[in-house]
Amino acid sequence: MIQSIDYQTKIPAGGHWSLRARRGTILRLTDIMGGTNVGMLFYNPENLLERYNAPDTLKCQNTFKLTRGNCLYSDMGRIFASIIDDTLGWHETVCGNIQAEEVTERWGSRDYQKDRNAWHQNGHDAFLTELAKYGLSARDIVMNINWFSRVVSDQYGNIMLDKDHCRAGDQVMLRFEMDTLVLLHNCPHPLDLSETYPKSSISVELGTALPVEDNDFCMNFREENRRGFMNNNLYNLGR
Repeated sequence: MIQSIDYQTKIPAGGHWSLRARRGTILRLTDIMGGTNVGMLFYNPENLLERYNAPDTLKCQNTFKLTRGNCLYSDMGRIFASIIDDTLGWHETVCGNIQAEEVTERWGSRDYQKDRNAWHQNGHDAFLTELAKYGLSARDIVMNINWFSRVVSDQYGNIMLDKDHCRAGDQVMLRFEMDTLVLLHNCPHPLDLSETYPKSSISVELGTALPVEDNDFCMNFREENRRGFMNNNLYNLGR
């Protein structure tokens, strides 16, 4: 599954980061303290108009949640990444990002100039900061993944966050199937109603994957995934 781990870093609560992940890169996220939420977006670095598509990812795999075996699709029918390992069994990609006004209402207004690392960042602005590095803006934000987060509904259809879902040490691991621009933040989930602003850091590890074989679990998890891998093979010819 993993040939090597070559880089490690930590992202504090409220932090954000981006990188260009080459095809065959492993990305492992670990919740250090429990109860975190990691927002993530994908773009094709060679054509930034191609980006992650949450509806296609869910409907072509007949699911509402993301877990091991699921592939993460672009709006061109290609696979950005596969989920090759997962200790939780549930990550959501329908609730989007928390906004600045929601953070202020729940936990009070704090800014970096005054509060430094104790400030209260929000997911929307965190993505905007990373997008600007690549000439992108608010119009380029699409529905994101929220790793480590599970939502449940009551008998009336109201959706709420399962606060007991994620524990310290939980992990999710991705294998990138094409070169991908990855944006992530460690900001609260939009349905998080905690009394205090979440403070858990995340560990990020990058490495190299073993070659994908024909019996690969993710490729064979759904028939549609095998077609997605074929689309990638066509796209990657000559690269």
